[in-house]
Amino acid sequence: MPYAQPLWRSIRDDLRARIQAGRLKPGGKIPTTRELMDQHSTSSATVRRAVDSIIESGELVGRQGLGVFVADTAEKD
Repeated sequence: MPYAQPLWRSIRDDLRARIQAGRLKPGGKIPTTRELMDQHSTSSATVRRAVDSIIESGELVGRQGLGVFVADTAEKD
């Protein structure tokens, strides 16, 4: 039986694919936790784990009280 990857990784991969395809642009806000929960039929903890993993890689930036944004190339330098 093939190994199914955890849902948080699927969400992470989906967000990364949206960034790479240009549907989420540098400096743009990503969907809210609630929107991602609804899109993927999962809990807030699962969505947070996915988003946090991308923040750790530097592809997303969390801004207190404002949300999570796609990192600008200037912010990475």
